[in-house]
Amino acid sequence: MKNNISKINLISLPKIEDQRGNLSVIENDTIPFEIKRVYYLYDVPSGSERGGHAHKDLQEFLVALSGSFDVILNDGVSERIVTLNKPNIGLLIPTGVWRELKNFSSGSVCLVVASDVYIEDDYIRDLDEFIRSKKIIDK
Repeated sequence: MKNNISKINLISLPKIEDQRGNLSVIENDTIPFEIKRVYYLYDVPSGSERGGHAHKDLQEFLVALSGSFDVILNDGVSERIVTLNKPNIGLLIPTGVWRELKNFSSGSVCLVVASDVYIEDDYIRDLDEFIRSKKIIDK
């Protein structure tokens, strides 16, 4: 089976520091795809989970703008947990990777930068279906 976990990268964003505060930038040359959609998760209740899906074509780049949360990643073979807690470090998630976001700290904000607009047909929302599709695709 093709292992997409190895394609998951943490990317350091430029950090411009001065006495007025810090500034980080995400541009099309910062991440390996053209930015088509940006959204953010916030006010996630304690104990709640987000994500719980994979994408067939879409790639995402996640940043904890405030607070922290865990990203549980599964490519059908391996699982990896990444904790995001710095606003100048982002997580690049390639296509074909299941993701769940858990353990949101109080006041956390998750920025999501995506390679395409919202297309419902691009989502796989059932983990068993995702695992089955990986076995068929990667044979």
